[in-house]
Amino acid sequence: MKTVSTAKSFGGTQGVYTHTSEVCACDMTFAVFVPPQAKNGKVPVLWYLSGLTCTHANVMEKGEYRRMAAELGLIIVCPDTSPRGDDVADEADNWQFGKGAGFYVDATQEPYAKNYRMYSYITKELPALIEKEFPADMSRQGIFGHSMGGHGAMTIALKHPDTFKSCSAFAPIVEPSTAGWSKGAFERYLGADETNWRAYDACALVKDGKSFPEFLIDQGQADSFLDEGLRPWLFEEAVKGTDIKLTLRMQEGYDHSYYFISTFMDDHLRWHAERLG
Repeated sequence: MKTVSTAKSFGGTQGVYTHTSEVCACDMTFAVFVPPQAKNGKVPVLWYLSGLTCTHANVMEKGEYRRMAAELGLIIVCPDTSPRGDDVADEADNWQFGKGAGFYVDATQEPYAKNYRMYSYITKELPALIEKEFPADMSRQGIFGHSMGGHGAMTIALKHPDTFKSCSAFAPIVEPSTAGWSKGAFERYLGADETNWRAYDACALVKDGKSFPEFLIDQGQADSFLDEGLRPWLFEEAVKGTDIKLTLRMQEGYDHSYYFISTFMDDHLRWHAERLG
């Protein structure tokens, strides 16, 4: 692991780091905020997964999480959204696919299978590095994200309920297997057999019996992607009759931007902190 930069913030440290990922077969960048409480021992870890077109930097610079994370004593880990590098397969004129749009899946189709393994990167490789290099209590982990990252957070939580104690999302893509801006990417990453897509679809996972204690979802009612790609009501319908508790808050006047995310960031951090202890 190499340190790109560090800066003191609210008594803690905001750092940016790189390392060579064996899983993604390229160098990866990620950001970590360590709160001041970590000077006295290990603290809980909260993963933030960013959305389409983003890197680690978007939430780090515009998410406004450090003040509350420092108050609550939370490590915040912000990975990149996809593999990077000149040798990584990409489609430069398509913002819904390729670099910046990894969808937190393990691709099985060429030429993407070599690098696009964000699911394994987030669930295996990067956690091992965080545990080794930072004062992280890995027995107390939460996960949240925005848009594509909200989709990633929810699917990862549903498949790893023993690892994560909390999960929330800002404007998540709850059923990417049928959404216009993700269905094409799923086919190219995972193949034409749609049964293979279900492992990365929150609604399908619930219908297939996966569970998680509870979710918090905030969704802006003025979000231009609401009807086309996000459709939180589909997840609301999917959890009916299950043991999954869902708090879905439709926020009047809010869009898909970081103005929306930063407005409700404190609410999400407090919500996670209550469940992480």
